[in-house]
Amino acid sequence: MVSNVWIARSGRKPLIIAHRGGAALAAENTVEALHTAQAAGADAIETDIRLTKDGAFVCMHDDDLRRLCGDARAVAEVDLATLRRLLPATMTLHEALAASGSLGVLLDIKLTDAQQVRRVIDEVVGANAAERTMLGLRSLDLIAAARSARANIAVLAFLEEPDSAGQARNAGAEWFRLWQGAASLEQAAIVRHAGLHLAIMVGQPRAIPLPEYPPFPVGLIDGEGLQRLRPIDADAILLDDPRLAAGCFR
Repeated sequence: MVSNVWIARSGRKPLIIAHRGGAALAAENTVEALHTAQAAGADAIETDIRLTKDGAFVCMHDDDLRRLCGDARAVAEVDLATLRRLLPATMTLHEALAASGSLGVLLDIKLTDAQQVRRVIDEVVGANAAERTMLGLRSLDLIAAARSARANIAVLAFLEEPDSAGQARNAGAEWFRLWQGAASLEQAAIVRHAGLHLAIMVGQPRAIPLPEYPPFPVGLIDGEGLQRLRPIDADAILLDDPRLAAGCFR
């Protein structure tokens, strides 16, 4: 039985999830972004989880440091102290759980090892944050591994194939992600027929733009794009600026 934080609430839909902590409001995946997102009306924050060389879980989207500070090394090749010298605002999982207060927390797990996913679950449980946390996982095997941990943590399937909702449900997910460009009434019906809640991620799914997708990078959208999503009646919207969704849906 998962927490009510991640169950769509009647009269208050969709849940507004601040992508990368609220990347339009402050530096992505930082404590400042989380606090600003909460003040802007977000119901939850999404942040990314990677592992440093010395075993610390940190909130970093990219697998390397090129974009953020011009360093070619991978996150997994540097220890936490070095990472913080390069990027002083680096946020650990522990700090994200503490700084998010009562907000929901969606953890986009960038790890592929089931044992590491179980370590993340242990840290969430140890922080007494299980009931407001959801794990975003990218394979059926990891979803099944997370569910086998028997923690009271919701799971969102970040699967590439939109038609795999039934498989995600069978593996133990309660939520399913559709990209904005693939979000349609037909695809939403498939997700709901599988018994899953629907989350829509706005913007492009790739660094190289796809012509059939909206003309915005991941996390970005305009008012017109949000209005076009309204008929789908998603249970959650992930975007960089929670103020846009609050103005459109509340």
